Amino acid sequence: MSSRQISRAGLIGLRLVAVLLSLAAGLGAFILFLQFGDADGLDALDVVRALLILISTLWLAWGAIQALIGLTSAARPPAYDPKAPIRGRTCILMPVYNEDPLATFSRVAAMEASIRAIGDPAEVHFAILSDTRNETIARRELVLFKHLVLDRNGLGRFFYRRRENNTGKKAGNIEDFMTRSGGAYDFAVILDADSLMEGETILQMIRRMEAEPRLGLLQTLPKVIRARSRFGRAMQFSAAFFSPVFARGLAMMQGQTGPFWGHNAIVRVRAFTESCGLPPLRGKPPFGGHVMSHDYVEAALLARAGWIVRLDDDLEGSFEEGPENIVDHAKRDRRWCQGNLQHSRIIGGPGLRAWSRFVFAQGIMAYISPLFWLGFILASIAAPLTAPPPDYFPEPGWPFPYFPPSEASKAIGLFIGIFVLLLLPKILIWARAALSGRARGFGGAGISFLSTLAELALSSVTAPMLLMYSTRSVLQVLQGRDGGWPTNNRGDGTLGWREAFAASWWIVFIGFVGLAATRSFAPGLLLWLLPVGVPMVIAPALLRWTSLPSRGRIMGVPTEYTPAPVMQLHDAILETWTATLSGAETEAAQERTA
Repeated sequence: MSSRQISRAGLIGLRLVAVLLSLAAGLGAFILFLQFGDADGLDALDVVRALLILISTLWLAWGAIQALIGLTSAARPPAYDPKAPIRGRTCILMPVYNEDPLATFSRVAAMEASIRAIGDPAEVHFAILSDTRNETIARRELVLFKHLVLDRNGLGRFFYRRRENNTGKKAGNIEDFMTRSGGAYDFAVILDADSLMEGETILQMIRRMEAEPRLGLLQTLPKVIRARSRFGRAMQFSAAFFSPVFARGLAMMQGQTGPFWGHNAIVRVRAFTESCGLPPLRGKPPFGGHVMSHDYVEAALLARAGWIVRLDDDLEGSFEEGPENIVDHAKRDRRWCQGNLQHSRIIGGPGLRAWSRFVFAQGIMAYISPLFWLGFILASIAAPLTAPPPDYFPEPGWPFPYFPPSEASKAIGLFIGIFVLLLLPKILIWARAALSGRARGFGGAGISFLSTLAELALSSVTAPMLLMYSTRSVLQVLQGRDGGWPTNNRGDGTLGWREAFAASWWIVFIGFVGLAATRSFAPGLLLWLLPVGVPMVIAPALLRWTSLPSRGRIMGVPTEYTPAPVMQLHDAILETWTATLSGAETEAAQERTA
């Protein structure tokens, strides 16, 4: 069954089952931990730890259940004519902010070439919306735009404008286009500067919008491409191998109140302009000012106005690039953290759908959940300091000591349960891929299994560092510190030793202190906390090692073995443009010096 075939009653039932199963897992962990803590007498810290385990386990279970829903459902296209003539006009929007113009403009050229190769008469335009603040880059944007128009014979189909003030960042950039030029179009495909989409995918998105007049936004599932580092390839493999199943579960649970991830999606211009105005929030950033994670809010506003917001996870040919190292990932995640915590000001907005409020709560929880795990670890280290001393003679006058039964089995059972919630969904995804034949695109069942293990190992060893970065981000926001909107680093992501140490010295310090405190106050926990503490102590080495280039079949994805057609178009155009423009720039420099 697909998300578009499920009834309203079925959707409510599915959501209810998912929530109840998550609650059951959380409560089970809570009770098990209380039984374990009761072995030496319950105290307040035991109850606090049990509550922290309840919340953390509930969150882990929610993700695992989403994967199970995805595994037991199918991604199917909606009912529409994939060859119907396209009547409306569409503009493809690429917002840029201090990006490399050669890379971004050549992506636009590749998508235009992909659409043109199909021969469809649909009227599709492209608009590059610049918020660039760097004047050198801005001048190069003008040069590249002229080259784009001439190279693609695109006069009247390509447009470029640069805002004087980048008010509202990306959301303001899109809003400015909608206000000034949106009336000329029926639909708008919103991209990021690193987005790349097949022409056929874009045309099918337009047809799906025309086939369902109530559809306000259609989101695709972008897959990461062109990763070169160990960290980047792990994210690329995860996005291609695991994410489709998780996205299918998400599509099933969200139904017609789906997500918007801010790019690689198409919107109905009228619906967007009428519903998605985003005035600044009262007060100063980080909780006030312009809405940073605008995409979730825009999806909620469309749903409030009665429009369908849908994730069509069956659509292929949607791509993006990702960060090549953990430091760049953490910088991007800092912005997302601030944006999601800012939703605490919006979650109570009038008229929002209940599920939209739930989605806001999920986003907030995604960033504060590391604090619960960290709190549990700290409370466990401190627990021996507050635990009552053992009483081996509870009965006065009884000559023989009483040794309470060991509750270690409950602690081990709890550990195994959490371990299963983390690992089982990915193992099941591999098993289904091996049985269905999907694993062939990832090197076969054997190679994809080794890739799954490698991704699990890498994500496990880097998790403590990511936990620390997330915790710092949350604390910075709560302290009122605005992270701004840093430029994405889309170049070589290799980190030197000095960069790696500068980005993680504080993690090393916390790791040393944590292990030393555990050895002093809770030596019985030391072995259990080594998988957390050791990666923190060696964080600089891990940051550098994961940023180094990676090759081979392990964690390989289909686009590495056979690049998608639009990727091949982009490679060819980029190679030609690089040679042509570098030659022209050399001649111009020689003329200036002559």
